[in-house]
Amino acid sequence: MINPINTTKRFCVLSGSSGILGVVLLIISFNINPGPQPNATLGQLIEFGNRYYAAILWGAWLQAVAPVLIVLFAFSLVKLAGATNTLAGWMTMFGAVVLMIVSLIEITFYIAAVFISPNIGILINLNTIHAVQHLYFIVAAPTLFISLGTVLYGSKVLHGIFAWFAFFIGILFGAIGMIFLLELVLPMWVTAIAGVQAIWWLAASISLIVRSKKLGSG
Repeated sequence: MINPINTTKRFCVLSGSSGILGVVLLIISFNINPGPQPNATLGQLIEFGNRYYAAILWGAWLQAVAPVLIVLFAFSLVKLAGATNTLAGWMTMFGAVVLMIVSLIEITFYIAAVFISPNIGILINLNTIHAVQHLYFIVAAPTLFISLGTVLYGSKVLHGIFAWFAFFIGILFGAIGMIFLLELVLPMWVTAIAGVQAIWWLAASISLIVRSKKLGSG
C-alpha cells in the first residue's frame, strides 16, 4: 500500500532537487562563456566565436536545459499549494512558459551568432539577443514571480518570506523593464541583476526539501 506521506515527501525532495540542479546548470552556463567585449568589432567577434566555439554551444545547451528544471520546480510549487485550478496558478504556468520561450529565443540566436557566414549575420544575431533580453524584465520574470508569490502567499508550502520576495523580484524586474526600455543594449549591471532570481530558486528549492517531512505529515 502506498503511503501518501512518503509520496508527498518524495515529491518535495525530487522537486527541490530539480530546482537546485537547474540553478547549478544555469550558473555553469554563465561562467563557461565569458561573452564578447562590449563594442567589439566584427573581426573581434569572429575571433571570439572561433576561440570559444565549444564554450558558447555548451553554454547554450546548459542555458536551455536549466530553465526546464526550474520551471518543473515552479509547477511543483503550484501543485503542492493546491493552486492548479486557480487564476494565480494558471498565470504562474503562463509566466513560466513565457520565460521558457524567451530563454529559448535568446539561446537560438546565441547558436546562430556562431555562424560566420554571412558575417553580417553575427551582428544581427547579437542585436536580436540584446532585444530579447528586454523581455525578461518587461514580461517574463514579473508575470512568473508575481503570480508565484500569489500562489505561495498564505500557503504552507514555503515560509511566507518567499512569497514576499517573489513579489519584490517581480516588481523590481518590471520596474527595470520600464526604466531601461529606451536603452537598446541593457547595461551589464542590469543584466547581472537577473542573478537575483537564481538565488530565490536555489533558496526555495533547499527550503522545500527541508520542509518535505512536515508537508508530508500535514
